[in-house]
Parts: sequence; structure tokens; C-alpha cells
Amino acid sequence: MKEITVKEVLVKMANGEPLHLIDVREVAEVQEGHIAGIINIPLGLLEFRLHELDKNKPYIMVCRSGGRSGQATAFLQDRGFDVTNMVGGMIAWDREDELN
Repeated sequence: MKEITVKEVLVKMANGEPLHLIDVREVAEVQEGHIAGIINIPLGLLEFRLHELDKNKPYIMVCRSGGRSGQATAFLQDRGFDVTNMVGGMIAWDREDELN
């Protein structure tokens, strides 16, 4: 499974790279705070929303701590998607944001 750190995501954003971030947390969790521009597809709905994703785009999966996004990464990878798990999830994102 491919992984990316929060710092690497932030560098890519700073460099203007187009990123396709999917947050697999529940809607209420996302409403409490999220990365700008994410797509919210709760983990339990991912299999039903595959038609919304493009196998030609690389995706970065996000959740609270990295567990659910890891499951989503494995699920999508098994179906031929180019997908990477953001290690540490939003907990790491919030910590990184506090440091800057």
C-alpha cells in the first residue's frame, strides 16, 4: 500500500499540484473540520460510489487517524485505482497545521 505523509501533501499543495483527496469519514466528522477541496465519500458508501471515481486519476485517502483510509486504499487498489493513504489522517493534519 502506498502511503504519503501530511507534510508531503502540504508540499504538493504549496507547489500547486492538482490533488484528488477523498475523505472517508462520516459526514458529521467532515463537518467538524476537513481539508479544503476534499470529496467526502464515507467508507461504508465507497463501494456504491465507485462510478464517481476515475481510474486515470491518483487519489489520496484521508480519515481521522489513517485506519479507515487504509481500508479504503486497499479496497480501491484491489479494483485497479491509483490510490495512496495519508498516514495519521486528520489528527496528523491538525498537528501539522498547529506547527505552522
